[in-house]
Amino acid sequence: MVTEISLSDVRGLIGMETGLSDWVTVDQTMIDAFASATDDHQFIHVDPERAAAESPFGGTIAHGFLTLSLLSTMNYNCLPKVREQTLGINYGFDRVRFMTPVKSGARVRGRFLLSEARFRGAGMLMTTYDVTIEIENEKKPALTAKWITIIQFDPKDRPDDV
Repeated sequence: MVTEISLSDVRGLIGMETGLSDWVTVDQTMIDAFASATDDHQFIHVDPERAAAESPFGGTIAHGFLTLSLLSTMNYNCLPKVREQTLGINYGFDRVRFMTPVKSGARVRGRFLLSEARFRGAGMLMTTYDVTIEIENEKKPALTAKWITIIQFDPKDRPDDV
């Protein structure tokens, strides 16, 4: 897997899978920490006994937003770094869908397909990734989304052909 690319290489990757992250274990400690950080203590996330008895999941599940937030670490784990990048900005998401709950103890990984890349202004490149978070041994993914990011760079590094 390529670990570093140039700004001039990015557009050639449109339509290609550009990263597949390592597996990340979503354990109860992670779920509890996220619950504390977001003040979302719904029993399906933080009470294993009650979740096993009263929910259809057989135990606790990760918050959907916890699963979504793991994209950041997955991105750093597998996407090639752009040499000229001075700053990365999370611009937002289009069409986030939570498909399958992530059970406590499950392993997940991110799959990234670069669907769009366009230069904006003198020193910005907007990228859109079709992202999927897969759950180990599950047919359906945990989530799918379009993730939009901005790569900022020094305008002097802008490729001549754009």
